[in-house]
Amino acid sequence: MTHNLQADTITVKGHNDDEIEAYLAVPTDVDKAGSIVVIHHMPGYDEGTKEFARKFAAHGYAALVPNLYWRQAPGASPDDAAATARAKGGVSDDQLVGDVAGAMAHLKSLPSSNGKVASIGYCSGGRQSLLAGLRLPLKGVIDCYGAFVVLDPPSEQPIKWKAIVGEVGNLSAPLLGLFGADDQYPSPEENETLAAALTAAGKEFTFRTYEGAGHAFFATDRPSYRVEAATQGWSEIFTFLERTVA
Repeated sequence: MTHNLQADTITVKGHNDDEIEAYLAVPTDVDKAGSIVVIHHMPGYDEGTKEFARKFAAHGYAALVPNLYWRQAPGASPDDAAATARAKGGVSDDQLVGDVAGAMAHLKSLPSSNGKVASIGYCSGGRQSLLAGLRLPLKGVIDCYGAFVVLDPPSEQPIKWKAIVGEVGNLSAPLLGLFGADDQYPSPEENETLAAALTAAGKEFTFRTYEGAGHAFFATDRPSYRVEAATQGWSEIFTFLERTVA
């Protein structure tokens, strides 16, 4: 079923009660709905990510995209804001968790909320979605090809993150991981290491790896888009949400 929806740019409270921009898409023809925090990729808070939010709303879920780069470059274009954020080492893990917590609180405050919130992220957002699931009480966590989960970023990169695989014992919810077999960020070997750590920690997870797909295979506006992998991936996502937050 495709739902009617409304989408707006709003302001929410994030880390340290900072007011940040966000994009909210909600179904308008449901009494109660599950919800999802959509964490944008390294290129930023862009049209592609907002389109993902509207897709979730069309499927009956409230979706909120916090602009993680708002503090560094308020009002800047996605490309300029992303460049500024990367030059400053990227969004800190503490800030990310605070911003997702604020997004969760806003989603739960909606009159249509059923109180259940998941997270999803793409690229850097995949790592950040998993990070949120390690530190916040989410009901479902989706990691779409998130790099730097198992390994630290290379020293020549400006990003100042650390691997988070050592924290998987704190995972709060079932995890869905969607990956490309031809990707190197993360590589299939890294995903195997993550799967082994999750298994050792007794966590519930499902990983899907798509042949012929590399990084960013969901991105319809990039050469990396792979229609078969993306179509199968969306089916996995909505099946997972039906089980965890609907």
